[in-house]
Amino acid sequence: MADGTHDDWLRRAEALTLSVSHHIDGAEEPGGGGSFAVVSPRDGRTLTRVADGGKAEVDAAVAAARRAFDTGPWPRLAPAERGRVLLRIADLLQERRADLALTVTLEMGKTIRDAYDIELRAAINTFRWYGQLADKLTDESPHTAPDALALVTREPAGVVGAVVPWNFPLTLASWKVAPALAAGCTVVLKPSENSPLSALLLGRLATEAGLPAGVLNVVAGDGPTAGRAIGLHPDIDVLAFTGSTAVGRHYLRYAADSNLKRVWLELGGKSPNIILPDAPDLEKAAATAAWGIFFNQGEMCTAPSRLLVHSSVAERVTEAVVARARALRVGDPLDPATEMGALVGEDHLGRVLDHIDGGAAEGARLRAGGSRVLAASGGSFLEPTVFDRVAPGAALAREEIFGPVLSVLTFDDVDEAVALANATEYGLAAGLWTGDLSTAHTVSRALRAGTVWVNCYEEGDLTVPFGGMKQSGNGRDKSAHALEKYTELKTTWIQL
Repeated sequence: MADGTHDDWLRRAEALTLSVSHHIDGAEEPGGGGSFAVVSPRDGRTLTRVADGGKAEVDAAVAAARRAFDTGPWPRLAPAERGRVLLRIADLLQERRADLALTVTLEMGKTIRDAYDIELRAAINTFRWYGQLADKLTDESPHTAPDALALVTREPAGVVGAVVPWNFPLTLASWKVAPALAAGCTVVLKPSENSPLSALLLGRLATEAGLPAGVLNVVAGDGPTAGRAIGLHPDIDVLAFTGSTAVGRHYLRYAADSNLKRVWLELGGKSPNIILPDAPDLEKAAATAAWGIFFNQGEMCTAPSRLLVHSSVAERVTEAVVARARALRVGDPLDPATEMGALVGEDHLGRVLDHIDGGAAEGARLRAGGSRVLAASGGSFLEPTVFDRVAPGAALAREEIFGPVLSVLTFDDVDEAVALANATEYGLAAGLWTGDLSTAHTVSRALRAGTVWVNCYEEGDLTVPFGGMKQSGNGRDKSAHALEKYTELKTTWIQL
């Protein structure tokens, strides 16, 4: 738990030392590209300035990763030894948990409670889980003709470029880095320019844990410069990206224009959350719907931003969600009593407000929120917002807003609910609330989404894969399936 008072966390923030240099080849590297400001969305103040990476820094990081892969010890270590290093990284993340959580809160605005209890728990558990898995994988020896021996081995794919966003800076970095390292790959990680600080500290801690030089490199910089250099680099074998669908298209083009590197994409979402009238607990369904859209300020690709409710219970459910939205405590994310923190920055807040204005102009009814709050703090705060009477073709129902904005739509039968749910270019996640087992199976199968939660939302652990369909991307994070992204299958046929 994120123990401590508001004053305790404020004092910690004043004393916190932040990492501001790239981490390349096992050392801090200031680079030669100048610096950029990291602004905290909680008060609009500049936290620090961070080295600004460009092509030169990416080239240096990739060269270090290439050497570490081609001639270094990491791919050649016994898997159990690689696993032990990952476990030491997990231990160091636990030791520095408070500092890392504080860094995440300061750089992207989520509450300190969520940063400590959820974000850091996920990062720690991810390194621990893949550390324990590293020596549990087996190769294959298919039955063939009696005069031949066939071997199918999994080998590390090479140098991995990992580009991650700001909404879960450590969780999503861990989902890429930990399985890639467990497989024996080397990594060049580029965090978002909005949230580079926690990733830079991760790079330092990984080296402290015994990761050889060059195995994990962290380059800070923006997408059009550093991100593009990673996408186009001919010595990167695999690219793993989490972010918007628009940027994902760029990485596919970069691969086509360079070395046809494999590109794995986890992209946007406009997730439906279906509540049927036979839901076992309508109050719980409504409370979970509100939690799902307002958690992490709604800045989640899986956020259940489309609430699809049967018309017979729509007003009852909507009233419950509205009541929760109005009661939610928005405030300083360093206050443990705060329930919803700040959006990541002024530009993003402006885009979300534009969506809210557009929803009202399209005829949707604003039931709660819709306005900026706490402007005097200098922070980027928004009221939890609920619209109903949203038309299926409206922008509120189609476009990913990535903020605490819920659109309520109604339906009259299950077939209509499934059609509404699937009427999107995205396919990342969905929710379903029903008390009927047959309906749970048939509807979840009909939904075109990588994850379907039944009578819950955002549940799961590292044993299950995560990823999308349609324009929400391809490939899977989490679980043993994530290793498929970072390994190559080799067939060896021996004639006896």
